[in-house]
Amino acid sequence: MIRITIILAAALLVVAHAPAPDPRILSAINQAAADSGRQPQDDTGGKFYCPMDADVRSPAPGFCPKCGMKLVEGVQDISEYPVDLLTQPLGPTAAGLERLTFGVREPKTGRPVRNFEVVHEKLYHVFVVSQDLTFFLHSHPERRPGEDFHIDVSFPKPGMYRVLSDFYPSGGAPQLITNTVMIPGQGFALQPAHIQADVSPRQSENSHVELETLPNRVMAGAKTSLLFRVTPDDGIEPYLGAMAHMLATSSDLIDMMHNHPYQAVDGRANAFKELTFNMIFPRAGIYRVWVQFQRRGIVNTVAFDVPVDESR
Repeated sequence: MIRITIILAAALLVVAHAPAPDPRILSAINQAAADSGRQPQDDTGGKFYCPMDADVRSPAPGFCPKCGMKLVEGVQDISEYPVDLLTQPLGPTAAGLERLTFGVREPKTGRPVRNFEVVHEKLYHVFVVSQDLTFFLHSHPERRPGEDFHIDVSFPKPGMYRVLSDFYPSGGAPQLITNTVMIPGQGFALQPAHIQADVSPRQSENSHVELETLPNRVMAGAKTSLLFRVTPDDGIEPYLGAMAHMLATSSDLIDMMHNHPYQAVDGRANAFKELTFNMIFPRAGIYRVWVQFQRRGIVNTVAFDVPVDESR
């Protein structure tokens, strides 16, 4: 499933030793993310739907063929759930451990949300990416009964960081909500990453990974298959309820997409394991695509810089 994020929270501005970010820049980032946020549903037929893959519908109860979740009867509530992101202590500093607290609120009443559905073995998934795309974190906040989720993050250097929350509130729809954190310090600046296309093979923790795109030329707004071929093809096992996890982000951090493979098959003569993702990149540009999978108990993380051309 592909879900493009919509920014719901303004940047958290810091007070110590950092130039105040130009509000016009932040406004442009937020507006651009909102403009690219929604995609139309592919199918509206069927009494039962998958809460994770809304295009999957069925006239009878059952399970989603894509993600395995139980189909839900009725009309899906697509309301967006605001997330209030707080940092402790106030005014986070580079290279310091900071606690991020996620206050999920009911969209109509503003009350705290306490009931969530388990998705891929966890109640809450979080991704953190730096503006230069060199820092990547995929983790899972924790909480005590009656409290908000929280996670401790060590920000490596000053700059802007995007924080993507992925959760499924009970009675609602799965959410992808993005917040912004500013880390002050010497060299602080707001500027997008400058990356070049690079889809050459990668060596990860204990595997070799190659990427093929179908079609070869990736076009904005068009369906693309990303085929990751992992060698050797032994000991590759499910990781957090899926054979792999992907985060794709545009170089300006406006578009962020969390996805999972729709198939994982063995290659010719078991020469490799092929993990296939279906994607629709919303805009032209270069996207950094992180893929995580587990082999022999070790989580592997690789990143490719995929060029996306303007649609014809």
